[in-house]
Amino acid sequence: YNTLVPCNGRVKILAQNENVKLQEALTSNLKSAVMAAFLMLPESFSEEDLYMKIAGLSYCGDFRMLIGEDKSKVMNIVKPNMIHFQKLYSHILQDSPQVIYKHQLGKLEIDKSPEGQFAQLMALPSTLQQKITSLKDSPGKNRDV
Repeated sequence: YNTLVPCNGRVKILAQNENVKLQEALTSNLKSAVMAAFLMLPESFSEEDLYMKIAGLSYCGDFRMLIGEDKSKVMNIVKPNMIHFQKLYSHILQDSPQVIYKHQLGKLEIDKSPEGQFAQLMALPSTLQQKITSLKDSPGKNRDV
C-alpha cells in the first residue's frame, strides 16, 4: 500500500524509483514555497505568518479572492492545521542556512541583506526567477538572474 497514489481519481502503482523522484519533486516544491515566502516577509516573523504566506501563495492572482471568496480563507486553512504545517516544513526550516528557527517560540528570523535575498531568489525555480526579474526590468531588457 505504500506505493499506491491517487491520480486523477485512479490509483497508480509507483515503481520505487518513481516514488523517489516524486518525493524529491515534492520536497523541492516545499523548499521553493518557503523561499518565496521568505522574500515576501520581514526580517522577523512568526511561524503562523510564514504558513499564512505559504498558503496564500495558492491564491495570489485568483480573481475570486477579490470578489466573492471569504477574505479569511487562508487563515481558516492555516490556524486549525498549524501542527500539520509544522510537520511539513520544520525539517526544511531547521536545515535552511538562511533562517534562525526558534521552534519553541514559534519565531523565525531571516537575512534580509541584499546577499541574503539574492540567495533566497536563487533557491527559487529558474522560471520563477526569470518572471521576477522581468517584472523589474524595462521592456526589451534581459538581465541574467
